[in-house]
Amino acid sequence: MNQGDHGVSSNILTCPFCSPATEVLAENASAVALLDSFPISPGHSLIVPRQHVACFFDLSEEDQLAMWSLVAEVRADVQKRYQPDGFNIGLNDGTAAGQTVLHAHIHIVPRYTGDVADPRGGVRWVIPAKADYWSKD
Repeated sequence: MNQGDHGVSSNILTCPFCSPATEVLAENASAVALLDSFPISPGHSLIVPRQHVACFFDLSEEDQLAMWSLVAEVRADVQKRYQPDGFNIGLNDGTAAGQTVLHAHIHIVPRYTGDVADPRGGVRWVIPAKADYWSKD
């Protein structure tokens, strides 16, 4: 098992992504796409490498590119099925960044007009005190 540069080990036997309980939406030789088990919006999906590593950047460039290829495929499918008005797409790299499942994965989060009062800033809201740069004096 590869711990990456985070010094965090994860148990492959209890990893929810190594034995997913949800249907596979799409797949290729390097990764699978799954619906998130705790979605924050309709269509929230995950791209998960077949290799059990905590850090996305510990994957080979080939595996990283294969995951981004699935991101594009799943995003297109989610767009057709759910008609969201936008997307947040990203990953949490390490526990300090909020990663709770220590198996690398990319989130595809469909966004809908009105799902929050003011969506400006998008991913910048991971540190709320620094997110709203546009209304500062």
